[in-house]
This record gives sequence, structure tokens and C-alpha cells, in this order.
Amino acid sequence: MSHYHWDGEDLILDCHLQPKASKDEFAGLHGERIKIRLTAPPVDGKANARLLAFLAEAFAVGKSQVSLESGQQSRQKRVRIRQPRHFPAVLGVTVEAS
Repeated sequence: MSHYHWDGEDLILDCHLQPKASKDEFAGLHGERIKIRLTAPPVDGKANARLLAFLAEAFAVGKSQVSLESGQQSRQKRVRIRQPRHFPAVLGVTVEAS
């Protein structure tokens, strides 16, 4: 199993979050998930909101194209990115042929 898979044109990304980090960044793999460090604290949905904004920027899509599929209250999250236009090299994502 991989830290991502495709659902049609949407990318499903399995993440492990580290909130309250010194900067927002991809931090390699954590088991079968991509580790993401975020500066936001894990209170009042701040880390979730920062995660979605961070991924929207990283994949060159609007914030409305990134949604949390599961893990609202957990460090383990599954995120849907609708029709991503850019793929950060650190993730090793292979683009499916249409």
C-alpha cells in the first residue's frame, strides 16, 4: 500500500500530522503515510484548516478543491485533492494517464 492513490482524477493522500512544528513542510514517510509538519496547533480545527491550505498551495489548486475525507480529530488523516495540477517531488506521486 502507498501513501496515496487515485480516485478518477482526484488524488487521495494518507497523512500523518505533526502540529505545532517550527514550519509547514513535508517530512518524508511515517509508515504508510506522508508526514506533514504544520505550525498550527491542534485546537479548534486550526491544524486541519492549515493542512488544507498547505496542500492546496503545494498541489496548485484552490482551497475548495482540497477536503478532509477522514481523521477530523486524529493525527492520521485522509485528504482528497481534486484534479491536482502540481506534484511536489518529495511525495513521489505518479500521475495517471487520462
